[in-house]
Amino acid sequence: QSPAPIQETELGPLPEEWRVVRLGEVVGKTQQVDPRKLPEWHFKYIDVSCIDNERLRIIGWQECQGNNAPSRARKVIQYNDVIFATVRPYLKRAALVSSDFDKQVCSTAFCVLRAKPHLILPDFLFFAVTRDSFVNAVSEHQRGSSYPAVTDSDVLREYIPLPPLPEQRAIAHVLRAVQQAQEATERVIQAAQELKKSLMRHLFTYGPVPVVGAQSPAPLQETELGPIPQHWPVVRLGEVVEKTQLVDPRKLPEWHFKYIDVSCIDNERLRIIGWQECQGNNAPSRARKVIQYNDVIFATVRPYLKRAALVSSDFDKQVCSTAFCVLRAKPHLILPDFLFFAVTRDSFVNAVSEHQRGSSYPAVTDSDVLREYIPLPPLPEQQEIARILQAVDRKIEAEQARKRALEALFQSLLHHLMTAKVRLPAEFIARFAQEVP
Repeated sequence: QSPAPIQETELGPLPEEWRVVRLGEVVGKTQQVDPRKLPEWHFKYIDVSCIDNERLRIIGWQECQGNNAPSRARKVIQYNDVIFATVRPYLKRAALVSSDFDKQVCSTAFCVLRAKPHLILPDFLFFAVTRDSFVNAVSEHQRGSSYPAVTDSDVLREYIPLPPLPEQRAIAHVLRAVQQAQEATERVIQAAQELKKSLMRHLFTYGPVPVVGAQSPAPLQETELGPIPQHWPVVRLGEVVEKTQLVDPRKLPEWHFKYIDVSCIDNERLRIIGWQECQGNNAPSRARKVIQYNDVIFATVRPYLKRAALVSSDFDKQVCSTAFCVLRAKPHLILPDFLFFAVTRDSFVNAVSEHQRGSSYPAVTDSDVLREYIPLPPLPEQQEIARILQAVDRKIEAEQARKRALEALFQSLLHHLMTAKVRLPAEFIARFAQEVP
């Protein structure tokens, strides 16, 4: 089979049967309204803050009445419109309007794109204008420093590729299928995270006993932390961790080390996700705390953000910022894994956060962290609690890895299908030929 004929276009080489059009050629005019002239009208109002620019969807709205409508509430939207924010367009705040927002109102800070159905499909239009190349092209026209923006005309005069309708449908079908897999994975992650929160509450109240079953929990006692098993003592954190070492890397000018500051912590996955390669003679002034494998590092700056991690072997004998409290378990008293889970519970983080001082740089001291209470089960129970929670963490991490893989697949397909670097099989496209636009 010979390759399909190619034409040179404003967007690069594309198949001969594809057109290249300005966006304004394939979208219809939309309606503006002044809600203040309809004082009794109740409607949902969407501004740019209502858009999730990662998931590209509307995630909120404001309930309004005509007589108190915001001055920017002017553009009527319909089901299957695409709204594209013209303020800071590089942030890619765009969404395909769902039926929940049919005949509602959005801000004049959006360009409303209503597909001409005989030319372009709403789904394909949405994918075409959320590609990085389109967003970057629009962003080149932005003007203003305090309120950088483009006009609707800037958006409408940009070029997009326009395959025949059957191929648009096929491309949109494939991209939607990947998006649906992403959404399903997100739901699994959310459910697993909720399970972990429930398990944390259960395990730190009753110990490692079944949530439901014939076995009854151990007798409970009331403590500073609430009810816990009667045979568990409550201790201050400082009683179960060792003192750690400070170092001045500038006195070791040839020393090469990995430096971890608070920005290197992922506070959702609770792990170190980056570091800075340093040498002693140019070390940051805060690079002072030596860490070891299985230490727990707990950020004392804005502690409510829960930037904490269990140190992996990759960072053994490396250095972290003085903005961390380094917790090194006394092995005869507490297991590192249990220590990590104990100090990342919401109740512990909230208790520490109550001590923070300062407005521009709110922080606590190491002493504030070390004087907080934690429960201390016997080592075998600590091990079982950690094992249960680690199993849930592994499930969450596996699903997060799947989500990242699907995101990468989606971006790759979006680029390659929209530029025709990858073409869907003709027999697959033919399945979409008879669909009603």
